[in-house]
Amino acid sequence: MSDSIKVFAPGSVSNVGCGFDILGFAIDGIGDEMILSENDLNKISIKPIEGYENLPTEASKNVAGVAIQAMLDDLGSNQGFDIEIHKNIKPGSGIGSSSASAAGAVVAANELLGKPYSREQLVDFAMQGEVAASGDAHADNAAPTVLGGFCIVRAYDPLDVIQIESPKDLWCVVIHPQIEIKTKEARELLSAQVDLKKAIRQWGNVAGLISGLHQSDYNLIGRSLEDHIVEKQRKILIPEFDNLKQAVLEAGALGCSISGSGPSVFALANGRETADVIAAAMDTVFKRTDLDYKIYVSKVSDGGVKIL
Repeated sequence: MSDSIKVFAPGSVSNVGCGFDILGFAIDGIGDEMILSENDLNKISIKPIEGYENLPTEASKNVAGVAIQAMLDDLGSNQGFDIEIHKNIKPGSGIGSSSASAAGAVVAANELLGKPYSREQLVDFAMQGEVAASGDAHADNAAPTVLGGFCIVRAYDPLDVIQIESPKDLWCVVIHPQIEIKTKEARELLSAQVDLKKAIRQWGNVAGLISGLHQSDYNLIGRSLEDHIVEKQRKILIPEFDNLKQAVLEAGALGCSISGSGPSVFALANGRETADVIAAAMDTVFKRTDLDYKIYVSKVSDGGVKIL
């Protein structure tokens, strides 16, 4: 086995409208690259991250270090690693920045250690990295980043993740306003109690979305991409959200909602042509602001972390 490895960890969209903390999917075209090398120092060493010097390099505070340490503790190993992270997903973007680093780290370390764990088992370790980022061990970004595609987190104790095959012509458009929203702070906005009528509508949408994905029923997917619980509380953090949502729906989007805790916003589309029209509509809305932003047009990624 080589003592060094390079991986690509894709970004992801979590919650997917109605599926707070239980639904997510990986996206092509944007992600972190990482190089892991074994060392003989019995410790995890993280190099300063170019462009993000404010991110911690102490292993116990960095999501990649925390995730690998959780795996090593489970193995009973004191193997050391040197980690080099090239971040292409801005922290606080809402498209799985912390999950990409955590997932990439555990997949790479697992390869170097001779694959003692399956990809499904690695989700649990990647999820521990999320604790360092947000204070909660949620898997709706970590699971699709490790495994690829759409993922349902059916249960957390024990962790039970189900992959869903998505329609072949399902595309995603994501706009990322260049502001930061910390996941922990966004979670603090949410009410601890949920109205029963809203919960019932939400459960119906989750069931409809899963059914629509299985049946490649784009109309059903669109009808189900409604969030009656979280979106209203979080959209105040996102400039132009209501105008953006109206514009992309008029442009033919199946549905539109907040990606993760924001500020990124995603829309799903049937086909590349419609996705490009949606991207142009997003661009038109944000050109009116003084904010920098990036727009990504991507198919749903059918693969998670890739060995380069």
